[in-house]
Amino acid sequence: MTWKVAIRHTSGYRYRGEVWASYNEARVTPLSTNRQIVLEAHVQVDPFVDTYRYWDYWGTLVDAFEVHGSHTELCVTGTSVVETSPAEADSAASVAANFTWPALALDPDRERLAELVNPTIYAPHITAVDEAMRPLANSLSPAIAVDEAMNWVNRQLEYQTGATKVTTTAADALALGLGVCQDYSHLALSALRSLGVPARYVSGYLHPSRNAVVGDVVQGQSHAWVEAWLGRWLGFDPTHGGGIGERHVVVARGRDYADVLPLKGVYHGGPSEALTVAVEFTRLA
Repeated sequence: MTWKVAIRHTSGYRYRGEVWASYNEARVTPLSTNRQIVLEAHVQVDPFVDTYRYWDYWGTLVDAFEVHGSHTELCVTGTSVVETSPAEADSAASVAANFTWPALALDPDRERLAELVNPTIYAPHITAVDEAMRPLANSLSPAIAVDEAMNWVNRQLEYQTGATKVTTTAADALALGLGVCQDYSHLALSALRSLGVPARYVSGYLHPSRNAVVGDVVQGQSHAWVEAWLGRWLGFDPTHGGGIGERHVVVARGRDYADVLPLKGVYHGGPSEALTVAVEFTRLA
C-alpha cells in the first residue's frame, strides 16, 4: 500500500550577535523517484528572502539563498507532501541474481560510477572492513554479498544517540561500536566499496511509526541509508537491517554526508549560539 505523507522540516540558527550577511544552501526538498512522487514542496526562509533552485552534481534539488541585513536568527522551513511506495517485493538477491562479479567489473556504467567506489573522508578505507568483506566477495554473488555486508554492518554498531558527532567517520564509529544512522550508513559505504560495489549515501526521512494513523502529527527526525549499484540502484537501511519501504522519503544523495547537508552556508557577524532542528510527519493516506 502506498503512503501519502506530509513533512515539515524546520532548521533554525540563533546567533550571539548581529549577522549582516549570509549565503546558504538548503537540501530539504524530496525527490521524485521510481518509488516516490513529490506532490507539493515549498521552502520558506525567515528573514524572508527569495530562493533560487538548482540541481547539484549528484542530482539533489538545492534551494540557495542570501540574507542581507542585520539579523540574529535564521529559520529555514521545508514543507512537502510525498506519495511513497512499499518495499520492493523482490529482494536484492532475486532482483540481481544474474549480476555477477565479472558483470560488475565490465559494467558500462563503471566509469561513470567511479567516484562512488573510492573512499571518502567519512567513509574511508578500513583494513578491518576489508578483512570482513573478503570472504563475501570470494564465495558469494554480488547481490548476496551486499545483503551479508549490510547484516555485518548492523551487527557492528549499537544505536546510541549522542555517542558520535556529524564529523565522526566510519572508522571512528567502528572503533567505538556505537552510532546513529549516519554512522551505520558511512560504515555501510566503506563495506560496499571494499567489495568493489558502487554505493551512495542517501539522506531523507523515515516516518517513526510502521502503523501510522492517518491524520496524526508525530515528531521524527532526518534519516540516512545507502544505495548499492547491482545493475541498478537498490536501497538498504543498515540501521534497521532491512530494505527501503513506504516510510522512507529520499531527499539527497552523494558520496557521503558532506554532499547532502540539509543546511550549510557562510555568514558575516556574531558567532552561532544554537542550532535547532524539528521534523514533523503527518500521514495523509
